Amino acid sequence: MPTLRHSYTVTALEDPAPLPLDKPDLRRKSPPSLSRSKLVSTFMGLIINQAKNKSPQGLVGLRNLGNTCFMNSILQCLSNTPELRDYCLRNIHRTDLNNNSRTNAALMEEFAKLTQSLWTSVNNEAISPSDFKSQIQRYAPKFVGCNQQDAQEFLRFLLDGLHNEVNRVTVRPKVSVEDFDHLSDEEKGKWMWNMYLEREDSKVVDLFVGQLKSSVTCTVCGFRSTVFDPFWDLSIPVAQKSSSEVTLKDCLRLFTKEDVLDGEERPTCNRCKTRRKCTKRFSIQKFPQILVLHLKRFSDSNNRTSKLSTYVNFPLKELDLREFSSESSERPVYNLYAVSNHSGNALGGHYTAYCRNQVLGEWYSYNDSRVSPVSSSQVRSSNAYVLFYELTPSSHSKHQTCRL
Repeated sequence: MPTLRHSYTVTALEDPAPLPLDKPDLRRKSPPSLSRSKLVSTFMGLIINQAKNKSPQGLVGLRNLGNTCFMNSILQCLSNTPELRDYCLRNIHRTDLNNNSRTNAALMEEFAKLTQSLWTSVNNEAISPSDFKSQIQRYAPKFVGCNQQDAQEFLRFLLDGLHNEVNRVTVRPKVSVEDFDHLSDEEKGKWMWNMYLEREDSKVVDLFVGQLKSSVTCTVCGFRSTVFDPFWDLSIPVAQKSSSEVTLKDCLRLFTKEDVLDGEERPTCNRCKTRRKCTKRFSIQKFPQILVLHLKRFSDSNNRTSKLSTYVNFPLKELDLREFSSESSERPVYNLYAVSNHSGNALGGHYTAYCRNQVLGEWYSYNDSRVSPVSSSQVRSSNAYVLFYELTPSSHSKHQTCRL
C-alpha cells in the first residue's frame, strides 16, 4: 500500500515561444493555466483514494479481445508515460480538442478515458478496451479483425492518430522550398525543426518527436550534404556477436555507423553534378523527451519472416547517448520506464509489457488482464522488443521540445 508521501509531479504550463522571423502565428493560443489549488486537489484526491482502496492506481489489466495483446502491451506502456498520463488525467487534451474545432476527435477521447480508468479505478479488476479498439479501427482499418499485429507498428499509428486530433496547428502553411546549403548544420537543423513545428505541434510531438541528422559525403570531391528529419521512434538493428554479449549501445552504433552508397545506390553529388560513390551516416540532432527504441527482431528473407531472439543488454538507468549526438557538447541521459515484450516466433507469439509504476517506484508485469510485480533484474530479457526511455530531469532543460 502506498503512503501519502507518494505524489505526482505538478508541472506548470508554459506559454509557447513565438514563431521565428515574425511569421504569422498559426498555432492555437495557449490554454489558460489550471489553478494550483485545482491541480493539488485533483492529485491529492488520487493519492487519498489509493490509501482508502488499499491498492495503488495504474495496476489494472486490460482484457484480451481476441489477439489484442499487441494493443494492450502498448497501451500499458503509454499509460505509464507520466506526462501523457497526466495530460489525460487533467483533461488538458479537451482544451486542445476544443481549440482544434475538429468534429472527429473520438480516438483521443477514448484513449484519455481508458487512461483515466486505469489510474482511477476503485478496484484492480481488468478493463475492457472495446470502445478504444473501435476507434483505433476506424482510424486505421488495418487493425480491424482479430489478426495478430506488430506492436511497434500499432504504436506509430496510435501516436499519429492522437497527434492529429490535438494538433495545435489548425491551418498548415504551404511547404516552402528553400536553399539551406549556405547555413551551418546547427542553423539548418534549427530552421528545419521550426518549419516542422509550424505544421505539426501537439503534446504528442512535445513528448515523442526528435530530429535525426543524415550526412552524405562524396568520396570524390568531399562535398557533404546534410538532411534533418523528425522521428517518432528509432528502429535499430540487433547487433550480432559470437564472443560477447550484445548491448543496446552496440545496436545504436550499428545504426549510426558509416555506410557506403555505391552501385545503384549512388546519389548525385551537388558539386560534381553526377552520381558518385558516397558515405552516409546518421546522428541525433535533437533528443526527444521520450525516446522509443524499436529492436528490429523481425526480418524478411527468401519470402519468409524470421525473428532474432538475441539477448540485448540495456540499462535501466543512466543511458548516456552523448556519443550518438550531432553536438559534441550535449549529454542526453535517459532512464527506462517501460518495455513491450514479444515472446514466440515470427509465426505467432504473445505481447506483454513491463512498466515502472511512478508512484511506487517498482516494476510490474502487464500480461493482458494479469498484473504482477517483477524484480528489476527480470526486465531485461531476450523478449524485449520496444523500449521506452525518459530523459532525466538534469537533461530535460537542454533537450525539451520547443522552438529553437
